[in-house]
Amino acid sequence: MPTFAVSRLVSGPYDEAIVRDTVIELRQQLTGKPVFGLVFVTPDYAEKANDLLELIRVYGHVPTLVGCSGTGLVGCGQEQEEGSGFSLVMISAPGTRVKAFSFTQEMIEGNFGAGYWHEKTQLKPADVKAWFVFLNPFTVDKDAWLKQWNLAYPHVPIFGGLAGGVPGDPEAWVFCDDHTVPGGVALALGGDIAVHPVVAQGCKPIGEPLTVTQADRNILLTLGSRPAYEVLCDVYKELSDAEREQARGHLFAGIAVSEYLEEYKRGDFLVRNIIGADQKSGAVAINAVPRVGQTLQYQLRDSRVASDELKRLLRGLAATAPFAGLLCTCNGRGRGLFGSLNHDAGMVNEFFPGLPMAGLFANIQIGPVGDFSFAHGYTASIALISSTFSA
Repeated sequence: MPTFAVSRLVSGPYDEAIVRDTVIELRQQLTGKPVFGLVFVTPDYAEKANDLLELIRVYGHVPTLVGCSGTGLVGCGQEQEEGSGFSLVMISAPGTRVKAFSFTQEMIEGNFGAGYWHEKTQLKPADVKAWFVFLNPFTVDKDAWLKQWNLAYPHVPIFGGLAGGVPGDPEAWVFCDDHTVPGGVALALGGDIAVHPVVAQGCKPIGEPLTVTQADRNILLTLGSRPAYEVLCDVYKELSDAEREQARGHLFAGIAVSEYLEEYKRGDFLVRNIIGADQKSGAVAINAVPRVGQTLQYQLRDSRVASDELKRLLRGLAATAPFAGLLCTCNGRGRGLFGSLNHDAGMVNEFFPGLPMAGLFANIQIGPVGDFSFAHGYTASIALISSTFSA
C-alpha cells in the first residue's frame, strides 16, 4: 500500500539533529517524491525558523513548504497546547498540483479587484480545488483580504488561520518555502485531489430564528420588529438553570448562511461574538455586519454540542478515504472547553485512524460555511485531502 503522506509532532526546543533525523525518517516512509509540506512551530523556534525550513527542504526534498507559528500544535491524534515543538506533514500524492504565493498588506490595500489576484497568482478559480492560507495578524488585515479573496475565488474553500506568537508580544511568523514572509502565504491545491471541509463552530441555536428588521452597521436594532436586546433577554429566560449558568460569556449571534431553508439547524449559521448590549436602546452589537432581511438566531456555546457537531461532520465524510489533513483549532477549545487533551485531533483519529495531519491552535481560524469562507472563533476548521488519481 503506497504512503502518500507522513506526519510527525515533535516536542522540545529546536535541535538541528532532531529536525534532520525526523525529516529523513519521514522522507524514507513516503512513497514517491514530496509535492508539498506544511510546518507549524512554537514561537521559540522563530530565531531558527529559516534553518528549520532549509533542513526540511534539503533533507525532505520538499519543493513547496508553507506554515506559520502558533501557540499550540496539532499532529496525528495529538494536540500540544503548551511547550516547544514543531508539527510537520509531507505529501507526495500523484497528480497533486500546488502553488505557493505570498502577499502583503500593501497589495491588499491596492484593492485592484479579482483580476489583480488572478494575475499575481497566475491562477483562475477553475485551477484551484482549495486554498491553505496563513496570515500574520499584526501585519495583515484579515477581513479586507478575505473579502477580496472570496470575490476573486468564489466557491473555492479556504482553510487556515492566523499565526500566533508569545502572549502579549505583537509578533508572529509565516513561512513560504525557505524563508519567513512579512504578511501572508496562500497555497493553492489542485489536480487529482479533493478537499473535504469540516467546520465545527461548537454552538447550538437557542430561541427562534428571526428576520433582521433594523440594523446599523454591526448594531442589531430589531429582530422580527422587536428590540434585539429584548429578544436576547427572552431567549435567556427560556434557558434551563444549567444553561443559564453555562451562558455567561458564551452567548453568540448566528447569521443564516442561506435565506432559502424551510427549517434552520446547527451548521446553518455563521456564528459571531456578541460584543455589547444596551438595555435602554434595545440594541445588541455583534462582530459582523447584518443586513435587513437576513435571518438571525442567538446561539449558545456548549462543549457537548461542540463534540457532537464535530463527530457528526466527520461521520458524514467517512467514505471519502482521506490520506492527509490540516486542522486549525481555536485556543478557546482544547482542554479549556472539553476538560481533556487531544479532543479535536483525537476525534479525527477516531474516524480516520493514523491519518497524517498537521496544524495549530490559533486565535482565529479560517474555513468555509456555505458558499464562502470566513474568519471564525472557537471553531475547528479541518481540511481532509483525498485522491482522485487513477493510474
